[in-house]
Amino acid sequence: MDKFLNNPWAVKLVALLFAFLLYFAVHSAQAPTPKKPGESFFPTATTDEATLTDIPVKAYYDDENYVVTGVPQTVNVTIKGPTGTVKKVRQVKDFEIYADMQNLKTGRHKVELKARNVAEGLSVSINPSAATVTIEEKTTKEFPVEADFYNKNKMKDGYSPEQPIVNPKNVSVTGAKAVIDRIASIKATINLEGVDQTVEKEAKLTVYDTDGNVLPVEVAPSVVKITVPVTSPSKKVPIKLERKGSLPDGISISSLDMSPGEATVYGPQNVLDSLEFVDGTEIDLSKIKDDTQIEADIPVPEGAKKVSPEKVTIKVKVDKAEEKKLKNVSIKTVGLSDSQDLEFLDPKTGKLDITAKGSDAAISKLQPSDIELYLNAADLSDGDHNVKLEVNGPQNITWSLPQKSVKVRISSKTSKNENDKGQDEKEQDHSETDSQPS
Repeated sequence: MDKFLNNPWAVKLVALLFAFLLYFAVHSAQAPTPKKPGESFFPTATTDEATLTDIPVKAYYDDENYVVTGVPQTVNVTIKGPTGTVKKVRQVKDFEIYADMQNLKTGRHKVELKARNVAEGLSVSINPSAATVTIEEKTTKEFPVEADFYNKNKMKDGYSPEQPIVNPKNVSVTGAKAVIDRIASIKATINLEGVDQTVEKEAKLTVYDTDGNVLPVEVAPSVVKITVPVTSPSKKVPIKLERKGSLPDGISISSLDMSPGEATVYGPQNVLDSLEFVDGTEIDLSKIKDDTQIEADIPVPEGAKKVSPEKVTIKVKVDKAEEKKLKNVSIKTVGLSDSQDLEFLDPKTGKLDITAKGSDAAISKLQPSDIELYLNAADLSDGDHNVKLEVNGPQNITWSLPQKSVKVRISSKTSKNENDKGQDEKEQDHSETDSQPS
């Protein structure tokens, strides 16, 4: 026995035996009782399993020269392993699912989807596990951009869009040659609902084929700026040139040409309906000493939105001044209601003499019919009124009147008829009385 204990190997064997006995003594209470014959008493680490959805797929290929279609954007990944590791990976998702096509040529291929940077101890299952992809040569081509309106019928009444301005007009489209060849149009859509003025906005571009299908291509730039001029109801009317000041002594205007002679006024329909001409365009006669060319503004009429053009060009030629008197020019009436009558009180004849002044050539040709002398009776109620006189005539002629206004009497036709009827009845009564014997 002493010899056995003095043997160093014997001591080591005994120590090892005691270590095993101590291990089983400590862990026997913690280890579950085996439920099946042969089940181990040794403790094992717990495992878990989780399915992660919508995991993005990274595609590796020569994207400068090729276009790849068919790679799924996302896949579902099932991970299995130690509970703690599964829990961590489920939260951070610090692995990558990828398709490696760097060594593949153009054509159709079945590519296995793989995982990398997976935590140690985890097994990974990818669904779908493979993808059928098509590799095509990349090409770039330039196309024009079209502006496409919708809700055009829902613009405010009377308003309509004009030709849109697109900036830039053309864009570069990159994609597979087969897809590029299918491109029919590139459109920027603009909503015109409720619009009553010029629209300026940025619009995203969409690429379509002839059937209206959206094509998977790259567009640069992908957004363009669209300006849509919007026109309101319009009306073309004459431009009335107003003369300010007086010509220097001894000269007159031999010819006066205004270009253009008409302007288009834009605005609400009720404003346009009552508009007969555009006034307010002025020429200052006191500044004219010889032949000249003047540019004058065309004012926007009250209530209107704009006028086009905004300016007129006036060419003036001067000559020695001559005078001519036009006698008994009839005063016309405009704006009088159909239910009203007008009577001239001063002058009672409804006529005036007009003194015209101009060049010898212009004066010699001037006739009374060339001059329109009128008053505006619009909105005048029954009664006596002093009304300003207006003169329309050749623009190279100036004129003067013996009086600036006339006095008129407005009466409604109904009241006049009743008065006439009453007067007739009175006269008839007097006639019957006179015919009775005394």
